[in-house]
Amino acid sequence: MHYRAITHEIEVSVRPSFLESHSMPEDEHFVWAYEIEIANHRRDRIEIVSRHWTITNASGIVETVSGDGIAGKHPVIAPEERYSYQSAAPLDTPSGIMVGHYIARTADNRLLKIDIPAFSLDSPYDAGSRH
Repeated sequence: MHYRAITHEIEVSVRPSFLESHSMPEDEHFVWAYEIEIANHRRDRIEIVSRHWTITNASGIVETVSGDGIAGKHPVIAPEERYSYQSAAPLDTPSGIMVGHYIARTADNRLLKIDIPAFSLDSPYDAGSRH
């Protein structure tokens, strides 16, 4: 599945995938990888200065994660260029949802909030069987 959002002429695409080999369903440990691509359709460069995630598991428990840059980096994305990276998310339920945003700095030092689309973390395991 592919998810996409465009904010301030900046496109964020997400492709999550369940990592069966890193998950241990018998121990309520489920892991997903996700690939993110940020495409700058603006006429000026941007720098990603921070990120914020809201992660909700199948039980409705919400975790928020904020941090500097992306994996400690502050990527600068020129007009019509793209930046991609991969990360992972573990949950203690067989499904969940992630959504978030980046803060990007423009060439003229303005800060923009860039949406990361909500995306589903799905696994082949039945969430209903865990009650």
